[in-house]
Amino acid sequence: MLVSLLLLVLATACVISVGVGLWVVGHHFLTAEIPAAIGHPVKLRACHCISQLLTTWGTIFEKMRICSMQFLRFIHDLAPLKKDSDVVVKDLWYGMIPVKLYQPKASSSNPRPGIVFYHGGGGIVGSLKTHHGLCCHLCKESDSVVLAVGYRQMPLHRFPVIVRDCIVATNHFLKSLSTYGVDPAQVVVCGDSVGGGLAMIVYQNLVDSSDLPKIRAQILIYPAVQALDFQPPSYQQNKNVPLLSRNMFFYCWCAYLDISPSWKSTVLKGTQLPAEVWEKYRKWLGAENIPEKFKKRGYLPTPREPLNEAAYLETNIILDLMTSPLIADDEVVSRLPEACIVSCEYDILRDHSLLYKKRLEDLGVPVTWHHMADGFHRVLITLDMGCLYFPCSTRIMNAVVHFMIEL
Repeated sequence: MLVSLLLLVLATACVISVGVGLWVVGHHFLTAEIPAAIGHPVKLRACHCISQLLTTWGTIFEKMRICSMQFLRFIHDLAPLKKDSDVVVKDLWYGMIPVKLYQPKASSSNPRPGIVFYHGGGGIVGSLKTHHGLCCHLCKESDSVVLAVGYRQMPLHRFPVIVRDCIVATNHFLKSLSTYGVDPAQVVVCGDSVGGGLAMIVYQNLVDSSDLPKIRAQILIYPAVQALDFQPPSYQQNKNVPLLSRNMFFYCWCAYLDISPSWKSTVLKGTQLPAEVWEKYRKWLGAENIPEKFKKRGYLPTPREPLNEAAYLETNIILDLMTSPLIADDEVVSRLPEACIVSCEYDILRDHSLLYKKRLEDLGVPVTWHHMADGFHRVLITLDMGCLYFPCSTRIMNAVVHFMIEL
């Protein structure tokens, strides 16, 4: 009887697993858009299906109250860390914040540049482990000391804990540069996706700290720098392109800021903010700031509808500069350091980079810009993914390393 019951449970589990897998694959082919300009479309489909499968199982387990969003990070972190004989890696703690320190193994008679790295993942799926390979490459190829910040994440920690962790860890690192053999005149902040936004926020919060070394430059890889507008051209053109759809970005946005997903239609129409707020920030967020060549794949301006007062009361946290650093005053942005910005054509966050680039250039801040015509969001993490590797990831890494060397 017991054996029969176990066999029944096993058979049921197999049927459910196959069903979930088929549903994910079917949903992918019905909804995902694979641009023709992206090389290796089969690889991208495979990456997306794997990502969606993990997300679906995470949602199922969350509904069953077995676990929560941590399931995604748990699966991602199962992958073994690759060791690099040329890099020494140390796991440290800055209070409650875990960090990884990467140092070139070869000795140096002079202090090295330092890079504070904030990983992406929307505060949900990224971790020190998912970006370990990137940090090793960055450390070795640029001959720099890299500190990767393992800020605490959802669901246990939301805004503003994630931001504060990054500020605290960076502050601690800047006060310990001599310990790590870092040149205080050559410290750079760097991040991908939400990590790029965190890099901006960290600098803006430390810009007046006279007791700390000045940050030399900022490296932002397809960063998320504003949480107000869901209707720029790239959001319309790339809303169903893997590996970050507009729906997924909205989910991360809600979870990060603890906003109810029920406001989705309101936010997508832009009725969560008063007309005077949109007018105030139009000079920085308006689609007229996006070069016309980036609108050729399709863009339909969306008229602003009347304000939804209830939505405004719940979502106005998006006006906080620690969620939308792009809307900081000119006096702050003009004092930001030289920047290296990487954007990808098939990324819903593409226009974040374009808007930020324009703001910096308008205020006289030097900008080095690299646009990947065949790139998509999260492509950089494929750098060490074996058969799922995309050449675009190497070009991004090379651009970043070259920028570091030329500083």
